Amino acid sequence: MVRHSKFGQAVSSFGFSHNRFRTFSSMAEYELVHGTWCQLQECGFYWASISGKEACTMLEREPNGTFLIRDSADRKHFFTLCVKTPMGTRNVRVECDNNTFFLQTDPESEQTAPRFDCVVKLVCYYMKMLKQSKDNSRVSYYIYSHGEKVPLELCQPYLSRMSSLQHLCRKTVNGHVEILANTDELPWPIKKFLKAYDAPI
Repeated sequence: MVRHSKFGQAVSSFGFSHNRFRTFSSMAEYELVHGTWCQLQECGFYWASISGKEACTMLEREPNGTFLIRDSADRKHFFTLCVKTPMGTRNVRVECDNNTFFLQTDPESEQTAPRFDCVVKLVCYYMKMLKQSKDNSRVSYYIYSHGEKVPLELCQPYLSRMSSLQHLCRKTVNGHVEILANTDELPWPIKKFLKAYDAPI
C-alpha cells in the first residue's frame, strides 16, 4: 500500500488535508482522487468534511432530489453522496475500485452500477438518467438504505456558495455539445478555463 506520506509534498501543494482521505493504493488512484477533488472544488455542491448528521440537517427542509457531495466518514472510502428522498435524507457511499467511481449497490441487485473517472461525471449521469426516466415514466435506478429500496433521484445540488458569473457561463457552454466541438480557435486561457471543469451542473 502507498501511504499518504509518499505523496506528502504533492498533497500539500494541492491543498489536500493529510487526514482527509484514506490511504491511496497507488499513484493512479491518487491522481484519480486528486482530479475529482479539483472538479469538486469548482462544482459548488462539495461540502468537504461535514458529517452525515450535518448533511441530513441541511437537506431536511429541501425538496426531494436535492443532493450534495461530502467526504466519507468511513476511512475505507473517499466520498459520500447525500440526497433528500421521500423517505428522508440518505447517505450513499461512492465506491472507488479499479480507478473508477461508482455508487454502492445492493449485493442481491442485478443492476450493474456504471463507473466513472470523476464523481462529478457520476452525478451528471444520474441527473440525466432521471430526466430520461421521467420521459419514459419509469425509475432507472434504486439505492438501498436501511433495508429500503429507494428511487435515486438527483434533481438539484445544494450549493455551498454562490457561483461566479464565469463559472455559470462555463456550465452553460458545457451543456452544449455543438459549442464544445468548436473550441479550437478559442484563446488558450479560455480553453484552459473550460477544461478545468467540464460538467454542465
